[in-house]
Amino acid sequence: MFFVYLLKSLKDRNHYVGQTDDINRRVDEHNSGKVTSTKYRRPLVLVGYKMFNTRSESRWFEYQVKHHGDRKKKFIKEVENMNVDSTDRRASGQ
Repeated sequence: MFFVYLLKSLKDRNHYVGQTDDINRRVDEHNSGKVTSTKYRRPLVLVGYKMFNTRSESRWFEYQVKHHGDRKKKFIKEVENMNVDSTDRRASGQ
């Protein structure tokens, strides 16, 4: 499985989109300062992710999100809504 993930900086409140096959390792790399583009935006929290069967599918989706502002907004809204929905289900005991 491959993932396109969304991180949010607790420092500047901006989002970062990336692609990986191991989300936990990648988030750890971001938060330990090993990723140049997020090094000065730490700490970062994982907002959510979308799964893909192949790396090429995930890389293409990541490219689309990073190069089209409307798709990035849609992805952010999708991922944030998934988290709200799962929180609502847990709160209601489902």
